[in-house]
Amino acid sequence: MTLQELLTKLRKMAEGIDVSGCDFLAVQVNIKDADPGVFYIEVKDHKISVEPYEYNDRSCSITMTMNNFNKLIDGRLDPIAAFTLGKLKVDGDIGKALEFSKLIKK
Repeated sequence: MTLQELLTKLRKMAEGIDVSGCDFLAVQVNIKDADPGVFYIEVKDHKISVEPYEYNDRSCSITMTMNNFNKLIDGRLDPIAAFTLGKLKVDGDIGKALEFSKLIKK
């Protein structure tokens, strides 16, 4: 899967996620085995944006392989287990990373 295909998939998924309980969240995702492999997911004004850029004022960043990120968003990889097993690295606010994981589980 290319990064562009992943972004398209995420944008379609975002249409069905209820973010009414989230005021602001900005997560940069770093895909280790893609070039370029950086994008961000932002929740702002009760809307989700998925953009292929770095986000300098992010709440946190997560780093994973493309395969593991796909498993994560498809519900086949638990984010806590991924973090514990070293398949997911968090830089920044871990609480915001947990909030992000709850959004993608919906």
